[in-house]
Amino acid sequence: MAATTIASTSLFAKAQPKFGCKNIKSKAPRAVATKATKIVSMAAAASEDVPDMNKRNIMNLALVGALGLPGTCLVGGYAYFFVPPSSGGGAGGVAAKDANGNAVKSADWLTTHKPGDRSLTQGLKGDATYLIVQEDGSLANYGVNAVCTHLGCVVPWNQAENKFMCPCHGSQYNFQGKVVRGPAPLSLALAHLDIVEGAAIFSTWTETDFRTGLNPWWS
Repeated sequence: MAATTIASTSLFAKAQPKFGCKNIKSKAPRAVATKATKIVSMAAAASEDVPDMNKRNIMNLALVGALGLPGTCLVGGYAYFFVPPSSGGGAGGVAAKDANGNAVKSADWLTTHKPGDRSLTQGLKGDATYLIVQEDGSLANYGVNAVCTHLGCVVPWNQAENKFMCPCHGSQYNFQGKVVRGPAPLSLALAHLDIVEGAAIFSTWTETDFRTGLNPWWS
């Protein structure tokens, strides 16, 4: 019985390598080393794909330029929308236009507008501008801009008072457009009026304001 036990023990000792215990222990470090090598290789490959700082700066500048130009145009157009129209004159000559958008012809105008008349036309920069018929029946050589210098209302002519009287805040101007009552701080702007081939032409008034003796504030 003892001999049989010794023999079995000997056979079991010889059979142990067949179960792979030594192989499992020896293969584990090799697997870890292989994984570490793969991770290092992947990290190296990834670092090669990332652009250096100079390339990144160039790419950022190109992106900002591509986005900035359209954005500037949009912002500029949007800002321009809020710029109020000017009350002064414009450069060059512009034909006065009646309420129907037709160019004013001096002879035709004087047929229907009598001495002392002040009627609105479209003038420089599209501003409402009065044509003035003098007592001798001719057109004055200047037009009076109808935009109030207070807050921009269009000032009507009051024939009975012989004044331009603003209905918004009570500003008043004499028959030539000189301010005589506030809160408007300045006189109405002037424009030259010339008759060219029968047409009434407005142009910018740049010399001294004959009503005040001052330089024109609108030019």
